[in-house]
Parts: sequence; C-alpha cells; structure tokens
Amino acid sequence: MHHPVNTLPPNLAGWSSSSTGVDHVHERVGVAAGPEILVTALVHGNEYSGAIALAELLASGWAPACGRVTLAFCNVAAFERFNPAQPDASRFIDEDFNRLWAAEVLDGPRRSAELDRARQLRPFVDRASHLLDLHSMHEPCMPLLVTGTLARNIAFAQALGTASQVVVDGGHADGVRMRDYGEFAEAAGSRIALLLEAGQHWDPHAVGAARDTLMRFLVLAGALARSQVPGGWLLPDRQPPAPIVVTDRVVAASTDFRFVDHFTGGETIARAGTVIATDAGREITTPYDDCVLVMPSVRQLRPGVTTVRLGRRA
Repeated sequence: MHHPVNTLPPNLAGWSSSSTGVDHVHERVGVAAGPEILVTALVHGNEYSGAIALAELLASGWAPACGRVTLAFCNVAAFERFNPAQPDASRFIDEDFNRLWAAEVLDGPRRSAELDRARQLRPFVDRASHLLDLHSMHEPCMPLLVTGTLARNIAFAQALGTASQVVVDGGHADGVRMRDYGEFAEAAGSRIALLLEAGQHWDPHAVGAARDTLMRFLVLAGALARSQVPGGWLLPDRQPPAPIVVTDRVVAASTDFRFVDHFTGGETIARAGTVIATDAGREITTPYDDCVLVMPSVRQLRPGVTTVRLGRRA
C-alpha cells in the first residue's frame, strides 16, 4: 500500500556549510558545562520528519543552556533524490546507512556512498554522551522509541513522558544500527542512545512527534530546563505504555514473502500458532499467545531483511 506524501520535504540549502568542517553538521554550545548530545536525522533519505524539526530548530537560533548539542543531517545525498512519485526510492543510494555501525565495517576497505558519509560522521558519534536518532515508518503506527536491550536506555525512554511505545530489541541480522554502535551497546557504560520512529513517513503528526521527543530528550539529558523549551514544541505529557520486549525477528528467506493481512504494527495476536505470513509457501506463525507485531513491512523486501519483529509486553 502506498501512502500520500502529506508533508513537504524541508529545504536544507542553508544548512550545507558548517563550522564543524563536515557538511550538514551543526553545533550549538551552551554557556555552562553539560552533556555531549548528538541528534541525527535523514539516516534514511525518505524519512525527513526529523529533518524538518532540526531545520526549524537551527533557523530559530536556538542554543542549549548547558553542554553541546550537535545536529546532523546524515544521508543528504539520498534525500536530495526524493521524488514524491517514488517516495520509497530515496531511502539510500548504495546501502542502508543504518546497518554499517560496526567497527570492522567502518574501519574496513569497502566503499559506498553511505559508508563514506558514516565515516565522516563517526567522530561526532564517538564523542556523544547522548544520541537521539530520528526516523519514521513505512506504515501508519503510533510512535515507537527503540531502546536496545540495556536498562539505562529503557528507563530514559520511559522517563520522557510521551505516549510513544518503548520497544526493547537487539537490532537486525543484516547489520548494526547507529544506536547500537560501540559504547552505546556496552552494559558497563553510561551512554544513552534512543531511536525514535515518529510515525508514518509523510504524516504531519510525525513532525510533531519528532519535535516533542527532541525537546524532551534535551531536557532529560540536561541541556536545558523545561521552562526554556521554545513555545509550541511540546505535546501534552502522557503516561507511556508498558515496554514491548522483542523476542523474535522474522527475516525474509525469499522475495516471495507475504503477510496474510494488512498489518501496520501494534496488533496483538491472541493465540500462539496463528499464521501471520508466508515465505515461499512456508507458514510464519506466532510463537506465543498475545504476540505483538512490531513494524511489519515488506517495502524493502529481499532475503535477509527483517520483515517484522515479534514481542510481548513487559
């Protein structure tokens, strides 16, 4: 199913050059010491709700009260190819930017448009004490906060006070996400990393979720007080639902993968053994009662790609 493009892409022409020495990466520094925060958008070129929020924040002249906040537009080359007539085609140029964040990949000899850009951005990721990575989803769904499996990230996400569903998962079989890179995934550390799935890619509500989560993240990380948040950025406080803990990933074995219904995410399947999809004729069934479907999608279907995550409420 194709969804209408109801949000225009942002104009980033004014944010190319930067004092950081890396294009489309901007720093804002507070007057007092504080956290080292990195906020990223456009990890995928057709997911620009977060980029709208970052462009608005930059245009406002905003700066944190404490610490340094770095705002990075990541895969701009893919974004510049965005065409509303083929809105999924600009997700990346050569490969998924968010499957490259293993040291052996970044340090290796291989080249691609996305790898070259990831290597440019790596120093900013390396120095961050807090990372918020802004994404959106193929299908209409409530916003999700993807935390990885560490307790400190789960607690941080639940403390934001949004209605976003916290999803506890260990990543993908086909590569490492930025939020799972290096010390972000080390149990002994203190670094915080969250990935926001703000809603359907081109739904205006996704922009509102990105703005709200961005400001709440900055406040909770210690970059500013809530009283210093610009007007109109925050949505009403909400009690977050119980986290969903992902137990299984369904990975496509073929291009003949089909869901049996139009799942969009968040559906709870009451009985174990219920068929939810077929893969080259093989039935895919739920492993337990009250199984929650997380981010089902065949938009990027190929063997080895995660088509849906299966979880249960904590």
